[in-house]
Formats: sequence, C-alpha cells, structure tokens
Amino acid sequence: MPKTADASEIVHTIAEETNTPEETVARIYADTLNEYRAQARIQDYLPLFAARKTRATLRQNGTKPH
Repeated sequence: MPKTADASEIVHTIAEETNTPEETVARIYADTLNEYRAQARIQDYLPLFAARKTRATLRQNGTKPH
C-alpha cells in the first residue's frame, strides 16, 4: 500500500460524502495541503490531515453528508 492516497481519490470520496462539487473540494483540499506542507517538518500524514480539515470545513459551511 502506498504511503499516501491518490489526491483525486480523496477529493472524489469527500465530494460524495459531503454532496459537494469535486472542483470545490479539490480547491479546499489543495489549499489545506499546501498550508500544511509549508509548516510541517514531517509530511507523511499530511494528506490524511488535509482530508479531515477539508471535511470539517465543508461541514462548518453548512454542507451536510448524505
């Protein structure tokens, strides 16, 4: 199993879970991942953390999962 999941799979999954357009999820995910990469010394789990924050951001903005 690879260290990190494919970003397009992560975006697709979050989009389905939150009923949000993939373009919106991709933008939020990429912005979050870039923020984390700029600050982190250890980067192994950044995609996981970025995915969690993306989901949380979408939920805070009123997007409800199915």
